[in-house]
Amino acid sequence: MTDQNDATGGADAVDPEVAALAGKVFDLARAGDAAGLAAYIDAGVPANLTNEKGDTLLMLAAYHGHAEAVRTLVERGADADRPNDRGQTPLAGAVFKGSADVITALLAAGADPDAGQPSARQTAQMFGRTELLGQ
Repeated sequence: MTDQNDATGGADAVDPEVAALAGKVFDLARAGDAAGLAAYIDAGVPANLTNEKGDTLLMLAAYHGHAEAVRTLVERGADADRPNDRGQTPLAGAVFKGSADVITALLAAGADPDAGQPSARQTAQMFGRTELLGQ
């Protein structure tokens, strides 16, 4: 597994067991299993592991509204501003979903409201949710 390439494919063939493990870790992020994520990262899974769309574990946890998992990931080195392949950041995803507790956790971790395309600030303006960023 790498933290810069697709965990399940790419130029180099990936062992099916590695791909299965990566899938399990991504599922933990979607489900918000902070303890499970912590255990895998502490065992060596990269905190910035990405899937085939460039979504990090943090992006998936943020988008699915899991503030505890977000805090766990950033405490273990996940990049709060790392965009996916579409230029979206975890903070923009959280604003889009209206997850105030996730937004608070990401801002506390130093997430930049102006990073990404569209940025979290632009997303808040587009959807009339500027209060989520304290605007």
